[in-house]
Amino acid sequence: MTYFAEAFTKALSLLFSFDKELYGIILLTLKISAVSLIISSIMGIPIAAILYMKKFPGRGIILNIINTFMGLPPVVVGLFVYIMLSNQMGLFGDLRLLFTLAAMIIAQTILALPIVTGLTHTALMSLDDLLIKTSITMGSSPFQLFAVILREARYGIGTAVITAFGRLMAEVGAVMMVGGNVRYQTRVMTTAIALQKGMGEFQTALALGIILLLLSFIINFFLQFLKGRRV
Repeated sequence: MTYFAEAFTKALSLLFSFDKELYGIILLTLKISAVSLIISSIMGIPIAAILYMKKFPGRGIILNIINTFMGLPPVVVGLFVYIMLSNQMGLFGDLRLLFTLAAMIIAQTILALPIVTGLTHTALMSLDDLLIKTSITMGSSPFQLFAVILREARYGIGTAVITAFGRLMAEVGAVMMVGGNVRYQTRVMTTAIALQKGMGEFQTALALGIILLLLSFIINFFLQFLKGRRV
């Protein structure tokens, strides 16, 4: 317990030292996670709504694919994005996005999109079918119907977004592979922890892990607060 207490003390010391590099890493972590979450939400929520409102051939297969991809291994996503962006073998190698923030955001978005889509669809499926029938009977347009079901399922959608955010904040394999963990450029909290562990600086790695947990707790508390305010 003494070791963990010392690590916690070191974490607080790092936070209140206002180290420029540490705060840069924290801000970069938040930036990449936030952008990836916004993109995946903008894409995933409408996809889930369409899958809920429309019945068409192949819908079940699409849902199965989404549910399968919710458990995508990060290293597989990282490898896929790495190959696609590689100068030697990638279709998008000419864009030179590898080892940039853009590559990290692409990988994070691929990880978050199935989670947002799948959990949002689950939340929509819990709605009463009478809601859609009543809205259609009253002459609601597709956009109005979309707004109605989102409002009614807002709690479940909020949970989907928060869950995806937690996955992004804890992710290390994909961002390490496509970002390269470059100091001052693509180093985030999880890759910094991995680096310190690899160097044998276990206490520093643990201190950074504690900071990451505190950061995740604060952000999730804030998101839950906003979710509660929008009752």
